[in-house]
Amino acid sequence: MVVLEVRKKELKTSLQNFASMFSKRDNLTIKSSQSMMIRSLFLFFFFCPIFLSAQTVCSLESRELLDQELEKLAEESGKEQAIQEWAVEIGKDFLGTPYVEKTLEIPGPEQLVINLQGVDCTTFLEAVVTLARIAEMGDLSFEKFEKELELIRYRSGKNEGYPSRLHYFTEWIVDNQKKGIIKDITAEIGGNPYSNSPSFMSANPQFYPQLSEAANLAKIREAEAQISQYAYSFIPKEKIQSLEKGIQSGDLIAITTPMTNLDVVHVGFAVWQNGRVHLLHASSKNKEVEISALPLHDYLAGNKGQSGIMVARLTGN
Repeated sequence: MVVLEVRKKELKTSLQNFASMFSKRDNLTIKSSQSMMIRSLFLFFFFCPIFLSAQTVCSLESRELLDQELEKLAEESGKEQAIQEWAVEIGKDFLGTPYVEKTLEIPGPEQLVINLQGVDCTTFLEAVVTLARIAEMGDLSFEKFEKELELIRYRSGKNEGYPSRLHYFTEWIVDNQKKGIIKDITAEIGGNPYSNSPSFMSANPQFYPQLSEAANLAKIREAEAQISQYAYSFIPKEKIQSLEKGIQSGDLIAITTPMTNLDVVHVGFAVWQNGRVHLLHASSKNKEVEISALPLHDYLAGNKGQSGIMVARLTGN
């Protein structure tokens, strides 16, 4: 990914060339000077918007992909459908997108990363939820996408550094339910109580470079302690088929784990297909966004590292 520092270097080089042009103008024709001026100004105004947003990183390629999706949705403006339907439609636009993990883990201060070239299960879900929300709102601008993505990705909707990111998906559910973005419907469709006291991050700081900072590690421990205070439900995987009638296409699916120090190991969207619920997700196994070949119940059945699901529903605006 081409990140912020690269943009700064390119702009610096452009401005240096711009200044150099005038120092050498006596040796250049007026026509050549004008050509260099136009080129330098083009570079300045092209790159300037990218680094003016100090907390956002987005490659030119990802910006192009996002603009293409926004243009497509703009052509459908006025289309009346539920936000869950927007989520499924938009999610399918990502089919075939490469699976790439850890795209949010860039050096330096925490920044809002927008990467549509490659997604993991969480960044795929966040991108789709954000696009579905702004499609329903009818505000299909890059700035609105940026604002809404920050809203759902960070605790209380604001990027205040690495620990403010909603690293554990159960907290993602709790926090976004508080914001009115989703509703956890797991219990009402037949879920069982779920014991949840995650500590994986604080117990394994060696996997997270940002946790080499004592202040960040302390804040993650605080977040983990808070997560354990909430009540949770899940649907054990052996009960999914009998309860799937309560799940709608476009619902968010969070796959739980029997590991006592971790909560959720995978996420995606429910999609009804051939009379059964399947999973629309970024697959680490098949390395792309896909709809699972197996129904959700069967998808989980043979995986010992997956214990069941949580289900959340987008609430609309």
